[in-house]
Amino acid sequence: MEAVLSLAIGILTASGLWLLFRPRTFQVVLGLSLLSYAVNLFIVAAGRLRTDAPPIIGKEAVDPALYADPVPQALVLTAIVISFATTALLLVVLLASRGLTGTDHVDGEEEDQ
Repeated sequence: MEAVLSLAIGILTASGLWLLFRPRTFQVVLGLSLLSYAVNLFIVAAGRLRTDAPPIIGKEAVDPALYADPVPQALVLTAIVISFATTALLLVVLLASRGLTGTDHVDGEEEDQ
């Protein structure tokens, strides 16, 4: 499970960085989204990834290591909402910029064909 998660984080990070350095604005927005997904997975993995443990400790005194940490889960949930709103805002700005300039290149110049 840890190897698959590490591989997924690495692939998302590499793909996000590759798209971030592309010349088109939409590819940059997708790269930022992939990087945010990679960071969210990393934060969840840092909070003791457990599939069979509840995040809330009951009234009886038990070992806290047997339970999942709810703080990274709450942080990732907040980050998902914020990244969705940011992506929507970036797409609106992208459409407005393309309407005004007629191109979607990051530097505003078309490359020679």
